[in-house]
Amino acid sequence: MMNLFAERLKVLRQEKGIGQIQLAKEIDVGKSIISLWELGRCEPTLSKLIALSKFFDVSIDYLAGLED
Repeated sequence: MMNLFAERLKVLRQEKGIGQIQLAKEIDVGKSIISLWELGRCEPTLSKLIALSKFFDVSIDYLAGLED
């Protein structure tokens, strides 16, 4: 499931036309964290998952790979 999150995060970011640094600033994390998430090496906390969900206007279930 984490790989699906990583893929969806990267696609959503690219569709929005922003880089990792800009996304990191938007949700108040370091740039390296975005990279680690997109590589599937770690997962966001619940609060950051909520921030991503709001920023991209998608459900947490979608980000987590629980729905299409």
